[in-house]
Amino acid sequence: MPAGVILAGGRSTRFGEQDKAVADLAGVPMLRRVADRIGGVVDELVINCREDQRDAIEEAVCDYPNPTKFAIDSDPDQGPMAGIRTGLAACDDEYAFVVACDMPFVDSELVNYLFERAEGHEAAVPRLGDGWFQTTHAVYEPNPMVEACDTALGEEKRKIVEPLFELDYVVVEEEELQKYGSLESFENVNTKAEFEAAVQRFRP
Repeated sequence: MPAGVILAGGRSTRFGEQDKAVADLAGVPMLRRVADRIGGVVDELVINCREDQRDAIEEAVCDYPNPTKFAIDSDPDQGPMAGIRTGLAACDDEYAFVVACDMPFVDSELVNYLFERAEGHEAAVPRLGDGWFQTTHAVYEPNPMVEACDTALGEEKRKIVEPLFELDYVVVEEEELQKYGSLESFENVNTKAEFEAAVQRFRP
């Protein structure tokens, strides 16, 4: 099976003082919720974060059943593209699913389908009805994406979609996605209000 890369290096500015990656989401750290939901479709977990986050995140995943390693940002606060690049550079697998740590409803069946769609290509990227590419909920072939990110960052192109244009990628549209999983998979938790709403959904 391929790898899973969780992006956790952001500053959570809309969330308040607390690091939302390890915020208690109905008894389980949010990042661990994400890790658990993809655990059955990946054989390795890579966590991209800052050095100052590592201890708390390591505690959150201490008993995770799959092999886990950290990809620490050498130069923090460079944005999600840099996080994707750092996380994928630590992968040894043919493909890796990249997901943000604030997507606790990620659907493993949908992730598995994205891996299938990526076969023979360098990426499979969902696009919802709003037209946005879901680059932090996508499958990549690590080496080409790392090189594409390096090129974009070197040219000071910070838009997260920029590396895609250097890849052989397939777009998976919303109508197709709905056949294989729940669009709840793409929901993220940015604010305290969204977090509290998520807590209620996880409570029995």
